[in-house]
Amino acid sequence: MLRALVILLVLANLGSYAWQTGWLAPWGLAPRSAHEPQRVEQQLRPEAVRLLNGPRTAPAPTLSTAPPVAVADAAAPPEAPSAAPAPVSAAAASASEATACFEAGGFDAAQADRLRAELRRMELPESGWRLSEVASAGRWIVYMGRYDNAAQVSAKKAELRELGVEFRDVATTGLAPGLSLGTFSSEAAAQTALQQVVRKGVKTARVAQERAASTSFSLRLPAITASQRDRIQSLGPAIGNRQLTACAG
Repeated sequence: MLRALVILLVLANLGSYAWQTGWLAPWGLAPRSAHEPQRVEQQLRPEAVRLLNGPRTAPAPTLSTAPPVAVADAAAPPEAPSAAPAPVSAAAASASEATACFEAGGFDAAQADRLRAELRRMELPESGWRLSEVASAGRWIVYMGRYDNAAQVSAKKAELRELGVEFRDVATTGLAPGLSLGTFSSEAAAQTALQQVVRKGVKTARVAQERAASTSFSLRLPAITASQRDRIQSLGPAIGNRQLTACAG
């Protein structure tokens, strides 16, 4: 039974092969061949082929339907003219000038007040000037005089030279013409010196105050211009006609 089935399958396969290859065509047993028009229609159209992973064509740009932005017809206003440069202050102008240090001394209280007022009107900074108070002690001398004429002065000088006593001329108001045999800062020191010259043979000498104790003021201007110096100097009698001189150091 099994053998008969196998033989039957082999015969069926041989028959199918003979039919497909056209061996049975003379007996009218052959597969139908497709006509040319049908074959062409069954061909794939290459223009219709689309790759799934291929690059996509960029979409065509779409025209915007938004209305165009209106351009302002009015022209931009002209720029405002730049502000005029500010005038240069007197202090800034003087900064470009050469400066130097000047000083003067011997001002009394009234003259010092006048100087302070003028310096502030000039707008000098407080650090640009210094007005200092100077206390002067009294000055005492061993004095000979007052003489009536130059002849008397000459005669006394000759006597002092013979005694070996040093001297100098005195020009202080109220004491001139006269002679000083020594200068001292206190009356006591002058009295001691008087006793010494008396022992040398001087008989007409005495102690006198050549200058009383006083207070004065000195002005120092570390850095001022020539124009500022002239302005201070123009005060004249208000500052005792004193001259500003270059600082000593």
